[in-house]
Amino acid sequence: MKQRATKIVATIGPASSTLEILERMIAAGVDVVRLNFSHGKAEDHVERAQMVRDAAATCGREIAIMADLQGPKIRVGKFKDGKIQLAKGDKFILDAECELGDQERVGLDYKELPKDLNPGDVLLLNDGLIVLNVERIAGHQIFTTVKIGGELSNNKGINKQGGGLSAPALTAKDMDDIKTAMRLGADYVAVSFPKNATDMAMARQLATIAGEPYGHRARMIAKIERAEAIPNLQEILDASDGIMVARGDLAVEVGNAAVPALQKRMIRMARASNKLVITATQMMESMIQNAVPTRAEVSDVANAVLDGTDAVMASAETAAGKYPIETVETMAAVCIEAEKSELSSLDTDFMNVTFTRIDQSIAYGALFTAHHLRVRAIVAFTESGSTALWMSRHDVDIPIYAMTPNLGTQRKTSLFRNVYPMQLPSSSNDRNAVLAEVEKTLLEKGLVDKGDMIVVTWGEPMGQVGGTNALKITQIGNR
Repeated sequence: MKQRATKIVATIGPASSTLEILERMIAAGVDVVRLNFSHGKAEDHVERAQMVRDAAATCGREIAIMADLQGPKIRVGKFKDGKIQLAKGDKFILDAECELGDQERVGLDYKELPKDLNPGDVLLLNDGLIVLNVERIAGHQIFTTVKIGGELSNNKGINKQGGGLSAPALTAKDMDDIKTAMRLGADYVAVSFPKNATDMAMARQLATIAGEPYGHRARMIAKIERAEAIPNLQEILDASDGIMVARGDLAVEVGNAAVPALQKRMIRMARASNKLVITATQMMESMIQNAVPTRAEVSDVANAVLDGTDAVMASAETAAGKYPIETVETMAAVCIEAEKSELSSLDTDFMNVTFTRIDQSIAYGALFTAHHLRVRAIVAFTESGSTALWMSRHDVDIPIYAMTPNLGTQRKTSLFRNVYPMQLPSSSNDRNAVLAEVEKTLLEKGLVDKGDMIVVTWGEPMGQVGGTNALKITQIGNR
């Protein structure tokens, strides 16, 4: 059976926070579990992280944990009656000093909003379902006219059309949450609303300091959801380990019609920069209530796969939906079918490419050789995961097995497209002994047959980080 190259990120919440459900979700295909720090307390996340580790151990797998920071809360406050109904043409005030809202006004969690606005600006509330035109600003009050009405309830989000809000990407809560993420051993930290490389550099520095007492270092994911992030995309990529195409807030700021092309561009840029990319938001939204997705949702997931995303992500579908296991099973099935249609572009990818590092050259050489010899597998001995990451940036229908003694690397590489992490079966530094153990492991797991050819990369001396400098073509059982 074809292995699934595209990985699945699943958010856990009330619908999936039992050991049994988690075990079934991991068995169904979850590769990364997302902890949403917008909800719950620190100890809730620590307990859930331990539950994830226990469930993964039961399933005989190592999966990654991603801590997703809340970011700035740019939201309306609460209403006396919980909600109101706005109609087109209504006058409505956003008041930074209002405690409980009514039909005429509502408070703001983000008190600086009046300073960020000018008459003529357009505000989009509740994921763009309600549209307000800004008429004037007076002190702490924003006077608006309703352009598109609807129901407005407590704590709904606010976006400015076209972007331009000055709220910092990292709040005091985020800084505390980074400490919690390092304490629970998060493999990835997703930073909400970064606008530039500085935001990501600050998050990385905080995570590095917080992780030192635990000997832990997380990889950083930038969630692209602000209009200001788009012109700075390359610098954000350079400062990050990967990006998330966070289509919800991004669509509200730049418009729904602009998102599909931006998604393709972001995936293409991430792969070209040797970075990871996750496609997220409403991928299987209808499965919150229904056991089967819409045809449009199936196409959405398939198109992300064909674009080359490392992973597709479920949010409320697995956190609060009725069918968390079925959601994962459906996403896995769609990914496998879409991957059957992929065409390798290795020869084109390597045209006019200049290799600047030995380990990078070995990685690309392994891909090129494996593709043209039609070998059964690529095996990368790796301490940090870098060799496997470089290989995974190019489409090749040959599985890449990342053999590593490092538990953290096993977990992190579980997010890499077409990479399958495995525990290095031997701690020996004897190359021939290790190769023999690897062949035995692949045979026992049914991943290869005797007589199959595989391509192997490693570094000499073995066990040296960043030292991949050797490539070998070998035939299984021919020893």
